[in-house]
Amino acid sequence: MVVGLVRKKIGKHFDGELRFVRGMIEGPKQVGAILPTSSVTARVMARVIDPASGLKVLELGPGTGAITKAILNRVSPQRLVSIEYSTPFYNHLTATFPDVHFINGDAFDLDTSLGDLRNETFDCVISAIPLLNFPMSGRISLVESLLERIPAGRPIVQISYGPISPVAAKPESYTIKHLDFVVRNIPPAQLWTYTKNT
Repeated sequence: MVVGLVRKKIGKHFDGELRFVRGMIEGPKQVGAILPTSSVTARVMARVIDPASGLKVLELGPGTGAITKAILNRVSPQRLVSIEYSTPFYNHLTATFPDVHFINGDAFDLDTSLGDLRNETFDCVISAIPLLNFPMSGRISLVESLLERIPAGRPIVQISYGPISPVAAKPESYTIKHLDFVVRNIPPAQLWTYTKNT
């Protein structure tokens, strides 16, 4: 019985990693790391959520769902909206988390992807989009667009694997803060927050 449960857990773990590697091979620009985000990193990112706000959370680039799982430990599935560009990942996510509102769309085209939710105000944004794969102008535009969708003072949290913020400073528009450096991630992860300047 115990051996069977251990095998099942190990099987699920490797299934996620295999799915991630397959996604990296099929669409390398859509994947920013060599392995899925660790549960430790996911928990740190989800910690920025204010469960008492009553607002929905916007997740970008959920991939295999490691961060999604951590978010669901903070809010109900009905309060999570998640945009995934990769159709295979999207199909996996909808089967794994059937009560979450997943959107198979492009985070860089938020109005189109969000559809009826384009005017929604979210509590915060949790992003695992591999920003370093995109031009800086697009990264800045994305952050500015996201900040218009959350209350003043609430954060976008972004995972990255470089030593500096993946989004250039723009003090007249937003503030950048280093949230954490998570060694227990492969590769080690840098977490950044962006908040709107008022």
